[in-house]
Amino acid sequence: MSASTAPPQDEAPAPGPASAPPAPATAPTAPEKRRGADTRALTQVLFGELKDLRPGTPEHNRVRGALIEANLPLVRYAAARFRSRNEPMEDVIQVGTIGLINAIDRFDPDRGVQFPTFAMPTVVGEIKRYFRDNVRTVHVPRRLHELWVQVNSATEDLTTAFGRQPSTAEIAERLRIGEDEVLSCIEAGRSYHATSLEAAQEGDGLPGLLDRIGYEDPALDGVEHRDLVRHLLVQLPEREQRILLLRYYSNLTQSQISAELGVSQMHVSRLLARSFQRLRSANRIEA
Repeated sequence: MSASTAPPQDEAPAPGPASAPPAPATAPTAPEKRRGADTRALTQVLFGELKDLRPGTPEHNRVRGALIEANLPLVRYAAARFRSRNEPMEDVIQVGTIGLINAIDRFDPDRGVQFPTFAMPTVVGEIKRYFRDNVRTVHVPRRLHELWVQVNSATEDLTTAFGRQPSTAEIAERLRIGEDEVLSCIEAGRSYHATSLEAAQEGDGLPGLLDRIGYEDPALDGVEHRDLVRHLLVQLPEREQRILLLRYYSNLTQSQISAELGVSQMHVSRLLARSFQRLRSANRIEA
């Protein structure tokens, strides 16, 4: 088929009244319907040519390539269902195109089935296989994964019906399951994408999560020091331990300690000096 027989794909829409309101986002416009009809007609003609060509020939490859290009909107439509997975849409479309190519190679126009009807399950299945095998970062039980697919589909349907994000109770009622199961599925769905703790948060302009929740505890060094002191203190005689506790934990002066123990202040000073010497000798880190 020559290029001149192909229906135009990029015709400008017919002019209408300037004050006409835009069509709802959920309803296709007249130009979109016309383009869809043109694509279906072109696809039917191309498949009619393809079945008479020998695979591997330049003409077969040319017609096959035209079929792929004409039906790429089908892939983009299928890929849009997976926007919530936070995966680059270009990658999803590329995987869906592989499914489209597989569908073109397997399609039999003599069966009387429209190509989009035949191709859509193949395209969607290829994309789902991609997420299942390559994207999920945390393994979840198979039952929970399958239920998550139903929750995601119900969420999309209810969002379209209500014009807003459905509540957990509405999703649970739609699927006839408990709200706890819906919440578990939503949590499992997050395993499809891992976010770096150092990545900047989109939209809020704030630094990465690591900078927002992580901080250095100033008392952390004190924990190690207290543990070291406790280990060294038990190596001293009991009287010297008591003197150190009175001096540095009870904040008593040497005179008060001497009165407490009934010894001279000079003797308390000598005992403190001897304790420090023993502690320094036993401290492997300082040594």
